[in-house]
Amino acid sequence: MSRHNEDLADEAQSAVDHAAPPAASQHHTLKYHLLGPSLTKSGQDGVDQKKVSEIIYNASKGSRYFNNEENKDRNLTVKINRILAKKGELERVEAQGGLRNDLRKADEYIAELELSRELDQVLVHMDCDAFYAAVEELDHPELRDVPFAVGKGVLTTCNYHARKFGCRSGMAGFVADKLCPGLIHIPLNFDKYTAKAKEVRAVLERYDPRFESASLDEAYLNVTAYCAEHDMSGEDVVSQMRAEVFEECKITISAGIAANAKLAKICSNINKPNGQFLLPSDRASILAFMRDLPTRKVNGVGRVFERELDAIGVKTCGDIFAQRQYLRGLFGEKAFEFLMSIHLGLGRTNVQPAEEHERKSVGTESTFHDMEDPTELREKLRWIAEELEKDLERTQFKGRTLVLKIKLHSYEVFTRQFQPPKAVHKADDLYNFGLQMFEKIEKEIPGLKLRLMGLRCTHLVSMKKGSLDFFGRSRQTSRGSRESSLDRKASSGELDSDGWQKWPDEEFEAAARLEQQDDMEELERLSQQDQHPTTPSEDSERKAFEVRKHDNGFAWRLLLEEERAKEEAEARLKNPLPELWDCPICSVPQSADEGAFNKHIDACLSRQTIREIVCTGEPVARATRTVSPVMPPPPSTARRKRGRPPSGGASSGGEVGEKRARKAFFA
Repeated sequence: MSRHNEDLADEAQSAVDHAAPPAASQHHTLKYHLLGPSLTKSGQDGVDQKKVSEIIYNASKGSRYFNNEENKDRNLTVKINRILAKKGELERVEAQGGLRNDLRKADEYIAELELSRELDQVLVHMDCDAFYAAVEELDHPELRDVPFAVGKGVLTTCNYHARKFGCRSGMAGFVADKLCPGLIHIPLNFDKYTAKAKEVRAVLERYDPRFESASLDEAYLNVTAYCAEHDMSGEDVVSQMRAEVFEECKITISAGIAANAKLAKICSNINKPNGQFLLPSDRASILAFMRDLPTRKVNGVGRVFERELDAIGVKTCGDIFAQRQYLRGLFGEKAFEFLMSIHLGLGRTNVQPAEEHERKSVGTESTFHDMEDPTELREKLRWIAEELEKDLERTQFKGRTLVLKIKLHSYEVFTRQFQPPKAVHKADDLYNFGLQMFEKIEKEIPGLKLRLMGLRCTHLVSMKKGSLDFFGRSRQTSRGSRESSLDRKASSGELDSDGWQKWPDEEFEAAARLEQQDDMEELERLSQQDQHPTTPSEDSERKAFEVRKHDNGFAWRLLLEEERAKEEAEARLKNPLPELWDCPICSVPQSADEGAFNKHIDACLSRQTIREIVCTGEPVARATRTVSPVMPPPPSTARRKRGRPPSGGASSGGEVGEKRARKAFFA
């Protein structure tokens, strides 16, 4: 007699809880982990990655960064062992006739996804080739034939000559020097890169005015309309666009052309540098393309998720289908949905300016030298609160939830969140509420020593005023109703831990970006420890904060928002709008004149009184109650219909008298 699934589930949980930790000598996974987040960058195909990993391993061994990475790798291995134990139990359940429901649900979800497949759009992902390096070569032509990198502590990019040695973005500078002893380092110049990016954007706007900037050097375009208007194929349009960028901007770009944004991004990396790749927009071609594609090539699959998938036998996107009945149980619902979508080669087709994407949060964080003095830590928190206030003012948001993030000197990360009684955006409120959370952490962790601190506002509320409707009334933005809807959903537990519903692609891509950003910051600190043993000054740290704010590519939206705000401010100066005050009675904006505004309010109040009289039908009684509140109430308070009084009846005369008096009153 077969056992119940509950019994098998209990055994699975027991196996998970008692999974043995890996041996401390298992460093082969650590060496792969130390290769960094940019392993899939173009120009790495002919590189001996095993040799590179050995150099990185030996160069960083013994540092706090290495110890932290070793701990993370050990914890990940424990987690993978648990995943494997759980999968073993699921396979036992399946062998005894279980998991049929999971298999059926997976197949139903795949069929549902297939119905959403769009094949009539032409999406393009364009990526500038070694952008920072290419811009530097314009000013320094002598660098074109020698290996060089942009960035010293951590490489932000390097040219293709340096990539042949194994150098790539996100690598510590001293490690890159060991791989390529003659490597030349060029300091960053973001003003120069931003100016060049604007030149490239000017060309892209001709093909899709609403293109989406993904970072300083990459963008998504939907050229479907352009192809139809000019009777051109997507491939010809992209060739023409690339030629114009090179002619006008003197740099090369690579591009991918596909039916959705996810596929286009994968394709843009295939024929780098200075090339393009077209994936035919038919289901058979897309499935064949995804079948042999390594999971790491997909945006949203980072090093951690790649190892977890590899452990259960998913090395390529084509391997996902055979494991579909296990994925929900092993990784959760959202991971299951994400994996199904990449197996089928599905993705979004909507492209819009990055600054129009709805913000989920606004935050600021700062990395600094190890700090343990309570006074200094509070000063740092105050400064972060002031920086966050600037960002909230710029984006015109305030937050209903405040999140504090800290990173210990041992690289452990902790977060705490608090819901103030009202939405906040001022530095004093941000600091005071943040301080409450910080003081609790101080009690939990004696001898607190930090290297990173940050504040973030979530559950955002817009501070922008609504536009005017047809009648001149103030129209509230749709965000107000959305906020109330979100609150209801949050209370029913339908949202994630941050209080937002996210499309799985968005969530996994954001996680991969954060993983890469954290790696960059940790590598930067490791490099500073090796190259600059002295404690950096506060001014240098603040300068580094401003650099990182725009360096990682993920903050490109910040630049776009600042640019748009500047344009709107200039437009307001040229065509200033008259100042308006909203009437508290009717909500119709009025000119900012105190006398006229008071008269309008008086008129509104009079109209309001008349409206109440008409609705209740009792002007005499109301007036009497106002003069002498001790008089007894009228015999009847029932509302009467407006219109001609009924004829006849004992009380007819009295009622007619009241009606005539009311008519005289209105006259």
